[in-house]
Amino acid sequence: MTLVETFKVGGLVCHVIDAGTQRLDGGAMFGVVPKPLWEKKIPADDQNRISLGLNCLLVEHPDGLVLIDTGVGNKYDEKFGEIYMIENTGKVGPTRLEDALAELGFTSGDVAVVINTHLHFDHAGGNTLVTVRGDNESLPSFPNATYVVQEGELEFAEKTNERTAASYLRSNFDPVSQAGMWNTVSGESEIRPGITLVPTPGHVPYHQSVVISDGGETACFLGDLVPTTAHLRLPWIMGYDLEPLRTLESKRDLLGRAEAEGWILVFEHDPERSVGRVALDGKAYVVASLDIN
Repeated sequence: MTLVETFKVGGLVCHVIDAGTQRLDGGAMFGVVPKPLWEKKIPADDQNRISLGLNCLLVEHPDGLVLIDTGVGNKYDEKFGEIYMIENTGKVGPTRLEDALAELGFTSGDVAVVINTHLHFDHAGGNTLVTVRGDNESLPSFPNATYVVQEGELEFAEKTNERTAASYLRSNFDPVSQAGMWNTVSGESEIRPGITLVPTPGHVPYHQSVVISDGGETACFLGDLVPTTAHLRLPWIMGYDLEPLRTLESKRDLLGRAEAEGWILVFEHDPERSVGRVALDGKAYVVASLDIN
């Protein structure tokens, strides 16, 4: 079974990587949306959890490989894995992410840039790895890469509180800081020609999405702004979001551009459809096409 789905943006080759799955509470994933509505989109198990993908994106850029988000990594213990029903163990490497890189003929050492949309454990967990599961020491997973995140997000992650501590695990970002491998940015930033970081706050105050443009074509890695295709509806916002009204405005702005300009969208947590375009059906955004080739 392939762990990779490939499409092109102009001359840039992009690979959606299946880095595993997890389960989270369906009510938390859909906030104030009633269960009879959201369960039609993604059914829940007997513990009210829904299956979610852990999709990352690898861009083959002339200036080097760019990896967007890194999944959950391998540092969690058995209890953590059972709570979130994580399935990401690799056959070749420690996780499916490394297996996917190998499937493409690459290694972790080939990655030049790692972008984190934000630093929650299911987006930045693969930033670092342990060589032996259960070991307390973790090291950067991509030894030759520069790691990129919004400056405010790194500061926010380092100052967690009772509301955010369960999502920000220091072993995912402290080793990167200790190795001096961060390149923090502030606001919208083009980090490589055609790869632009766009602030999309709401889920967390310094969340960013990644826009990839080349040859008149554009794709966008949404992160947790629109985690699944079911979240395309503007008011369908996660209960996890710290600033849901800011999420609403971020979604309105970005999806408006995506629909008008025919962008390809990458849905990080959708368990079945990782890519698609959007169209307006009345006042609601819906998936218009999954034909990206």
